[in-house]
Amino acid sequence: MKKNIYVLVPAAAAFMLTGCSKFGNFTSDMFNVTPTPLEYVGGEVPATVSANIPSKVFPKKGIVTCTPVLRYNGGEATSAGKTFQGEKIQGNNTVISYKNGGASTMKISFPWADGMESSELYMTFAATKGGKSVELNDVKIDWGVQCTATLVKDAVKSGNSGEAADQFQRIIAQKQEAQIKFLIGQANLRGSELNSSNIKDFIAKLKNIKDDEKGLKLNNVEVSSYASPDGAFSLNENLANNRGKNSESYVNQQLKKQKLSGNVDTKYTAEDWEGFKTLVQQSNLQDKDVVLRVLSMYSDPEQREQEIKNLSSVYKELADAVLPELRRSRLTINYDVIGRSDDEILAQFNDDASKLSVEELLYAANKLTTDAAKKEAILKKTTELYPKDYRAYNNLGNLAYKKGDVTTASNFYKKALSVNSKAAEPNVNLGLIALQNGDAKTAESYIAKGSASNNYDEALGDLYIAQGKYKQATAKLAESYTNSAALASIMNKDYAKAKVVLNSIKNPDATTYYLSAVLAARTNSKSELASNLKKAISLNSAYAKKAATDAEFNKYASEIASIVK
Repeated sequence: MKKNIYVLVPAAAAFMLTGCSKFGNFTSDMFNVTPTPLEYVGGEVPATVSANIPSKVFPKKGIVTCTPVLRYNGGEATSAGKTFQGEKIQGNNTVISYKNGGASTMKISFPWADGMESSELYMTFAATKGGKSVELNDVKIDWGVQCTATLVKDAVKSGNSGEAADQFQRIIAQKQEAQIKFLIGQANLRGSELNSSNIKDFIAKLKNIKDDEKGLKLNNVEVSSYASPDGAFSLNENLANNRGKNSESYVNQQLKKQKLSGNVDTKYTAEDWEGFKTLVQQSNLQDKDVVLRVLSMYSDPEQREQEIKNLSSVYKELADAVLPELRRSRLTINYDVIGRSDDEILAQFNDDASKLSVEELLYAANKLTTDAAKKEAILKKTTELYPKDYRAYNNLGNLAYKKGDVTTASNFYKKALSVNSKAAEPNVNLGLIALQNGDAKTAESYIAKGSASNNYDEALGDLYIAQGKYKQATAKLAESYTNSAALASIMNKDYAKAKVVLNSIKNPDATTYYLSAVLAARTNSKSELASNLKKAISLNSAYAKKAATDAEFNKYASEIASIVK
């Protein structure tokens, strides 16, 4: 929307030359500003000014440099301007004809400063004719800066800070393996094998499961038996099957001794080619590449075996070092380690927190209480017991962040980074604090390091708003129902989505209602504007001052005046 603001200037006083002047009268309607009012975008106030100079205004020997100046309470900012020249001037500037006039466009931009929301844009002139200075009055060509995007500083306050998660698992699946080896062509269990250290450890684990009935639970025991891939397939199949039966019988005996109940799941592999391949790959055989090539070329077991036997130089090494390792039964105990219940964790914290793991403590703080004071107590105890774990410091920072105490929050986040400089969550959270301070550059540096944080997309969306990248912001915040998501949709002019988001925010605050008022102004809903603005001001009186100068409400000056008085 273009605002034409006319300034009546007496012709004799408008432009003066030491002698006489042929300059015509420059007026506001010769300049069109887009957008109007001006708009804050990513720390700048950019615009396009189209100049359309009519005939008999610009003298043939005149030169004028037009410089845009944004004046506001407390200062002014100047943008690069443009120089025009008459048709009898030698130079490279845009030529304006005295008889026909002329047109040109200039891109302007001002670095944002607080106070610019209530401002006036002037075009100032430095003119000469025939080498002599000409004084030209400034012309006001626009006013006000729509700075809704700066609300990202408020929006991030109610957003989600990154929480460092616990890795607590109440039930942890575990396994312990043992191996029984067999002689070539045999399936009987030898005493030397049953007395081996790995079988003794196997039996000890079964006993441990029995003795610790509360914390350990047996699921099953797997018995996997194999024969090496040498000899007839039918013989190997029978051999592997018998090895499995004998091993299964042994496991059942041990379970019975320990008075444990559980399934014994048995399977066998007649010729263990996969195990053979793995052992060859891990070996130092001189010709192992040749053996591996044979395995890749032939799939038939008998042909594979024959081709390998033909490699007489390597076959003896295989027979001595590889094949004996494949004549085996693998015994696997599958069991669960069952941790403390929720009540037990809380009781242990009250009794003696030092007996809790860091995961149990973080789980207690994250999941077992909604009381902020209790969370804080648990997290502080965690930092005492586990000072080298960054997560408790980060989550203490989050408690301060939610209270609006950004100084304390920042100190905790920095402490977390002193423990682990690459930690995702405190990096992103410090980025959010930088956005609150209006420092998008620092925010970008922090957020870039936190892609693994659970709030990374939301924080990146906040950053995009601050940078004026509204389309990217809405994409990152598409699944969020926060003030930031609503702001991104408003700036992207997706008002339907913005309304859905604002109505879906679970705990609306002053910023929620102020954004709703902005949306109402943009969609011409006077009643919603008034009701939402009143709610915003009732929750945060600072919004009254902002609304009084907010260009979003220019069309509703009388209504705003009655609300903020």
